[in-house]
Amino acid sequence: MWQDCQMQGRPLAPELLAPFHEMTFSTDVAAIMQARLAADGYLFLRGVLDRNEVAAARQEVFQRLSEVGEIGQPPTEGIYTGTSQRRQRRPDLGHFWQSVSEGAALRQVTHGEHIRNVLSTVLGEPAHPHDYLFLRPAVPGRSTHLHYDYPFFARGSDTIHTVWTPLGDIPLSDGPLLAVENSHQFSDLLSQAQAVDYQSNDTPLVQLMADPCELARSRNSRLLTADFHAGDLIVFSMSLLHGSLDNRSAFGRTRLSCDVRWQPVIDPIDPRYCGPHPSGTTGAGYGELNGAKPLDEPWHQR
Repeated sequence: MWQDCQMQGRPLAPELLAPFHEMTFSTDVAAIMQARLAADGYLFLRGVLDRNEVAAARQEVFQRLSEVGEIGQPPTEGIYTGTSQRRQRRPDLGHFWQSVSEGAALRQVTHGEHIRNVLSTVLGEPAHPHDYLFLRPAVPGRSTHLHYDYPFFARGSDTIHTVWTPLGDIPLSDGPLLAVENSHQFSDLLSQAQAVDYQSNDTPLVQLMADPCELARSRNSRLLTADFHAGDLIVFSMSLLHGSLDNRSAFGRTRLSCDVRWQPVIDPIDPRYCGPHPSGTTGAGYGELNGAKPLDEPWHQR
């Protein structure tokens, strides 16, 4: 199962890889889920979302990308064409990406009543999402470095959680989420993140460039990942070190996922991530995101 997994072009030692602990969502085990989230820094829920709604969101996003020449037919397969006419057809990249990120089918999955109820149960109190959505299409060869989400979203609440949602099946070959086991307890690394002046508009540098295997061995830890399926989601704290495997799809399939921050309703929400025109971390709005860049252009890593 763990053969041929890579991150940033580095092969990952199979003995260091392990699956996320899975749970099935139920309001009857709310206290157990909350305890698991606190203890592990994450909660992996299988089949909690409606697969048909997830499929509709996937179709909606890839249809928009097919219209700028990036995804082939049929769009739902997510096959990357290797080219793009996005800059020619949609020159305002930020506006285009906001329109994709605010599609009705996508928002039904990420901001609808069902997921609101799920997150309120998981967090143990009424929960509210940020409006600003991080939609991530990753073509073959792409991955995300290990990083902490803290302190990007820390202005409004100290109990913000990330909800990572696969928009379709994402097997190991396609570059799903990876997290470092028990990294929410790595006090020295967390202190580096906490030392960043998050009141500044400058992009905080909390990315860790270390070899994932070397890091795991040095901490007596493991690298957690899974084959994800449409309908799954994973909730994790801002203090969980995470990134993604390389997308090594043999079919040219684009990995599609999104993440949204959730927090208690009673806490003030960071104005950078709410409202009809959220400014985002740097003030550039949706134009600052990797997803706003045409798929044939390299990502920036942060």
